[in-house]
Amino acid sequence: MPEFTPDEWSAIALSLRVAVTATLVALPVAVFLGYALARWRFPGKTLLNGVLHLPLVLPPVVTGYMLLLMFGKQGPAGRFLYETFGVTLAFRWTGAALAAAVMAFPLMLRAIRLSFETIDRRLEAAAGTLGAGPVATFILVTLPLAAPGILVGAILAFAKALGEFGATITFVSNIPGETQTIPSAIYTYTQVPGGDAGALRLASVSVAIALAALVVSEALSRRVLKRTVVFE
Repeated sequence: MPEFTPDEWSAIALSLRVAVTATLVALPVAVFLGYALARWRFPGKTLLNGVLHLPLVLPPVVTGYMLLLMFGKQGPAGRFLYETFGVTLAFRWTGAALAAAVMAFPLMLRAIRLSFETIDRRLEAAAGTLGAGPVATFILVTLPLAAPGILVGAILAFAKALGEFGATITFVSNIPGETQTIPSAIYTYTQVPGGDAGALRLASVSVAIALAALVVSEALSRRVLKRTVVFE
């Protein structure tokens, strides 16, 4: 088993912290917007869907720069957070979590939206005929049926957040112990002589975690497909 240095353990722990935080913060928003895009009709729906998926097609550095403009101390959102709550996101691990959440959000949103779209609405209608209101139907019927897709989205977002580099390093830099995640630590190792061993150790950890997440995601995806076939 490879022996990790204290800085490498710090990068691993910070990456997990950032990925978990990003996933938990983005999940409620993704559930709401996924349901809205799947079920509601409203002006600007197509435009909103495009904007929400922009991080998938924009260069990550562009996304990170936009976050810096918005949430830096001189940015409108950053200035408000600092002056009102004393919160600083730029060059902090919380900023890394924000950048990871933004980059991972489209993957989560797409999986959740598709999960809501595959639900047989006759089941929801049946709940309504039994006296359940819209809120009760959503909580007791819709959410449980969408749960596998929601889990798939969360897992994919976690894996994406764990490997996020471009937006993160642009927004919060590469500060050991504060914002240095696994990808930025690997990048640092590749820039110094003799850093190949450290880069390989961290790369192996990243591959192992990401592969495990994808395996779980695939298993849940198959469950969603089986459920859809049964209902049809």
